Amino acid sequence: MSFTLPTVRTRLTDLAEQAGVSTATVSRVLNGKHGVSAQARQAVLAALDVLGYERPEKLRTRSAGLVGLVVPELSNPVFPAFAQVIESMLTERGYTPLLCTQSPGGTTEDQYVEMLLEHAVDGIVFVSGLHADTTASKERYHRLRSRGMPVVLVNGHAEGVDAPSLSTDDAAALDQAFRHLVSLGHRNIGLAIGPTRFVPALRKQEEFAVNLERHLGITDLDGHVVSTLFTVEGGQAAALELIDSGHTAIICGSDLMALGAVRAARSRGLSVPEDVSIVGFDDSPLIAFTDPPLTTVRQPVAAMGHAAVSALVSEINGTPASRTELKFHPELIVRGSTGAAPVPAATQAPAVL
Repeated sequence: MSFTLPTVRTRLTDLAEQAGVSTATVSRVLNGKHGVSAQARQAVLAALDVLGYERPEKLRTRSAGLVGLVVPELSNPVFPAFAQVIESMLTERGYTPLLCTQSPGGTTEDQYVEMLLEHAVDGIVFVSGLHADTTASKERYHRLRSRGMPVVLVNGHAEGVDAPSLSTDDAAALDQAFRHLVSLGHRNIGLAIGPTRFVPALRKQEEFAVNLERHLGITDLDGHVVSTLFTVEGGQAAALELIDSGHTAIICGSDLMALGAVRAARSRGLSVPEDVSIVGFDDSPLIAFTDPPLTTVRQPVAAMGHAAVSALVSEINGTPASRTELKFHPELIVRGSTGAAPVPAATQAPAVL
């Protein structure tokens, strides 16, 4: 049996289709010619990687420098999404990203920072790191800044740290979710949230309290908020408590928690959304394909990743970025896990005999 290598024409056509550009544009990129937008060039390079073609020698440009990217564990799909966007943006700017992922019992954020400093990185992006923990010392970031290291903080504003900071507007996210459930007739709404020592969780809880009083006249959070872990198991435990106390709708601090809440409802013999409505947070990849498809509040990951890299590159180049926290507006994505509030049995019309 013999094999034939694909022709150049076939490669150009395949790459053009994958990148969504013309074969002429592909040809110009492969030959290192000018007159191609940065966006089109990046699309062609991505197509080369996706289709398994080796990049021509002339396209292997020398890195502008190394940049550290510190993220939490990758079991929550929103963190790989952030990492992918930020890495892509850094590569487009000519930088080589060094991805540092944390896991329970593994390498700590501080240990990663020491390693990154040994590699002489030009800057570091922290996503949902210790800067988001209100109980953690901010001295580690002050030390980095005192030695001139550019840093950017994503999702977790750390007051007093001399660094650009950007976050999803957690208050707006909670407000959107709450108003959606109220519009569906729900009056028993609970919040399943992670540890409130973290800034995003604390902000969501604070806005939940505002909405609880504004829409339902309830001033006491007791019994309406359960704080556990940002995991499927944490969401399940919190939801069981809220369901057993009569809540017909649950807002969750993450999509993983929301999946746990769905599991909790089913373990009680309830249907989602007929008996219990559930809202997640993140709009993680593939979350639209769950059963039922999850209503969730989408973090603007692409816009935030782009802003984080732009701020870091500005810092590296000696142009300080704004120290005012940038808050990105989220978007409520309504799918199949939310529906009209169930009608209490006592008010249902009697069956016709």
